[in-house]
Amino acid sequence: MVGRLVGQLLAFPEVAQIILTLNVPESVALPDDARVTVIGNAEPKGFGANHNAAFAACTQTFFCPLNPDIEFDRNPFPVLSAALGDDRVALVAPLVRSPDGEIEDSMRRFPTPGSLLMKALAGSDGRYVVRQDQADFAPEWVAGMFMLFRSRDFHDLGGFDEHFFLYYEDVDICARVWQKGMKVLACPRGCVIHDAQRDSRRSLRHLRWHLMSMARFLWKHRGRLPRVPEVEP
Repeated sequence: MVGRLVGQLLAFPEVAQIILTLNVPESVALPDDARVTVIGNAEPKGFGANHNAAFAACTQTFFCPLNPDIEFDRNPFPVLSAALGDDRVALVAPLVRSPDGEIEDSMRRFPTPGSLLMKALAGSDGRYVVRQDQADFAPEWVAGMFMLFRSRDFHDLGGFDEHFFLYYEDVDICARVWQKGMKVLACPRGCVIHDAQRDSRRSLRHLRWHLMSMARFLWKHRGRLPRVPEVEP
């Protein structure tokens, strides 16, 4: 996955730097290109810590955390970077499709104890209904498999909260964007493919991380979640 992703990214003229983190030692076949920097960890770090360390090496105007299981069938960066031309927007995300073409639930409303109980009882899970031809809109949060920030805004936000080892650091940083009076924007005209692993549904360790991160988010933002204007259907 990683070699294919890096090769696709290098073909996009907007991509001037790729920072790849090897969280555990492994051999990865990569293109020989000066734009590629590899960070090798002596011991595994969490999602937020890894992306914050990558950001410390970033020299570009934009910073794009993305997962290794992302693929492209077109270049999303012109649409996404244009959306960041609005200074009120701190973070933009594309539409996310699965390999079979289904639109994934990568844009949701903030979780609360009440909404999580409703989800457990087979009610609404807070996802937005999104179409690929839909105009840009402002969801409460977007998933961290692909996010595009202006570097200055990521810096001002203090990066990801490293107390979240895995899961909910994306929800948390979106909440902090809104709390700073800025916007999270979804751009369905930009699109990426995500071969999701859904480890929390198969691994007890990942499920434990998921539940711990959920509890940390609810405690951190208790009673202080930002009010986001409702999106019209």
